Amino acid sequence: MRSRRCWILAGLALAALLVGCGGKSAPAEKAAAAPQAVAARKVLFYRHPMNPKVHSPVPAKDEMGMDYLPVYADEMAAVPGAVPGLAPVETGGAALRLAGVQTAVAERRTMTRSARAVGVVTVDERRVRQVHTKVSGWVEKLYVNTTGQAVRAGQPLLAIYSPELLASQEEYLRARTAAERFAGSQLPEVRRGGEDLLTAARRRLELFDVPQSVLARLDRTGKPQRTVTLVAPVSGYVSSKDVVEGMEIQPGTSLMTVSDLSRVWVEADLYEVESRNLRLGQKATVVLPYDSGERRTGTISWIDPFLNPESRTIKVRIELANPGLALKPGMYVDVVPELGASAGVVIPDSAVIDTGARQVVFVKTGEGFTPREVRLGSRGDGFVLVLDGVQAGESVAVRANFLLDSESRLRDAVRGLQ
Repeated sequence: MRSRRCWILAGLALAALLVGCGGKSAPAEKAAAAPQAVAARKVLFYRHPMNPKVHSPVPAKDEMGMDYLPVYADEMAAVPGAVPGLAPVETGGAALRLAGVQTAVAERRTMTRSARAVGVVTVDERRVRQVHTKVSGWVEKLYVNTTGQAVRAGQPLLAIYSPELLASQEEYLRARTAAERFAGSQLPEVRRGGEDLLTAARRRLELFDVPQSVLARLDRTGKPQRTVTLVAPVSGYVSSKDVVEGMEIQPGTSLMTVSDLSRVWVEADLYEVESRNLRLGQKATVVLPYDSGERRTGTISWIDPFLNPESRTIKVRIELANPGLALKPGMYVDVVPELGASAGVVIPDSAVIDTGARQVVFVKTGEGFTPREVRLGSRGDGFVLVLDGVQAGESVAVRANFLLDSESRLRDAVRGLQ
């Protein structure tokens, strides 16, 4: 019995000796190799242990004192084009149908860029004329006596009595009589003096804006007229009237304003991202609000060089013809400027999940979807140009992609915990 106990104690001692030799060296080798393996792995960033959306470029602790988990380069390299915080979603076709996931194929084509803004119709400032007199007097008769009345160029507007105009007519008649008398002189200087005197008297009346019809009547009758009729300088509509019959007027007094509406301006405000592609001379379509089928095409004639700091917009002006006077000043219209075209890979803009810091799409791969970060270009007509991240022919999720985003974040969180 004693010998048996001795053998057992000897065996235990031998086992302890073997463990002391071999068991001590193996952990030491592992401990020596572990720092080398960790040092060989490159840390991309650190993420919150409970919220995978929160990242940190340096080691940190959360609000409970837990260390952020490192994310290594080899882990991300396992999935080509992997997006931090997102994981591929693998699911069957039945589950996709139940979730309402729909896809669209990315295709290479030319996309026409356009924008849409609200515009206001205004009067062409170059087609506005003020009617005033250059002499003092009194308004004897108003032939156009209402605001908004249509007038034609040369149409009588008002008749005024002016002692200065009456005296100028009499001077003209005396100069004409003197010129006729000097015309029979034998001296060329005398004849030329009479002609110059007549020309100066007639020029004085013309500078007072006396119509040619009044001068012709003065030559025909040889009698000065008590009142002189002023005519409309252009065709248009009376937009303002500041005179009434019997009113005393002075030189420079504004009598009325005539606006030509055969051509009008449309002014619209475009955002910075839209206005960067605007150029003078570009075409723009104006859509009437009461009739979407009524479209007018004009050209951009002016781009405001200053940005409105309150609305963060830039004002543009479109000049276009106005047949039938369908566009009336003050009317709101829809403005659709043509911003050019771009060729490349195009996908529906509903496929893009924009977080502000990055843009992500879910690409169909096998029985699931893989998140990819993309770089986008211009947008238009419900589509967006993809500069990098998606190839032509690949399918992307365009509906229920937010469900895929939630599932992808959940799978990435579980993978991080594992």
